[in-house]
Amino acid sequence: MRFIIVTGMSGAGKSQAIKFMEDLGFFCVDNLPPALLPKFAELCLHSDDAVEKVAVVVDIRGRAFFDDLFESLALLKENGYDYEILFLDASDEVLIKRFKETRRKPPLFIDGRIINSIREERSKLQKLKEKANNIIDTSNLIPRQLREEIVSIFIDEENFQALTISVMSFGFKYGIPLDADLVFDVRFLPNPFYIKELKQYTGRESKVREYVMKWPLTKKFLEKLQDLLDFLIPQYIKEGKNQLVICIGCTGGKHRSVIIADELYDALKKNKYSVTINHRDIPEE
Repeated sequence: MRFIIVTGMSGAGKSQAIKFMEDLGFFCVDNLPPALLPKFAELCLHSDDAVEKVAVVVDIRGRAFFDDLFESLALLKENGYDYEILFLDASDEVLIKRFKETRRKPPLFIDGRIINSIREERSKLQKLKEKANNIIDTSNLIPRQLREEIVSIFIDEENFQALTISVMSFGFKYGIPLDADLVFDVRFLPNPFYIKELKQYTGRESKVREYVMKWPLTKKFLEKLQDLLDFLIPQYIKEGKNQLVICIGCTGGKHRSVIIADELYDALKKNKYSVTINHRDIPEE
């Protein structure tokens, strides 16, 4: 039985995540009191209709019950029940925006200020985040991308490597992605932004891609980048890492980084890695 504990910051997308997991065949329970985790795992394992995949949301909404969580996790281990923790997070700025848009209060609403509630919750969840097997930062993810992340982590394992790789293009002018593991700066490559005929397009257009890829410097960089990752990725897998976020940045995140990210994505796919791609700073089509 695969037993997933979904947790994280309020407003980070746990409700969406559990819906996606239910669609993917998980038996899901939202807001289960932590003290019931061992008993619930036992019921799932020994039910007449065997449950193979379970996902349970446990978070700060449990209030005082949440304090029982670490004791319950220890009991799960003592009773021989393996579990995984999926932690959903987002930046403070994004969480504030989401609460204001939905006109909902955070569970730990303190002195009328959302930011103080978020900080208090983040502090309470820090130790749990450190125990997480997988962390998804949803700050810049639309629902479809969140679903892709969940699928890449939990589904179709016979075709997935032990390591899930996310490739992301971004613009340094908008900030480095919060969940980046490796960041590669491609601002040294020739910039289509300064070519009048190309400036208005993005790296998705063939004419822009042809311009960037025609330079020997670009091809040499890609060769060296792929050589580096060919060395690093097996080491990460050997070390037990199960999630790697590779970020490719240029100035605005619309031209060079998009092209290099696409090239890297294709190369990793050919090597049979489980990989997703996200162009953070260009509009969705």
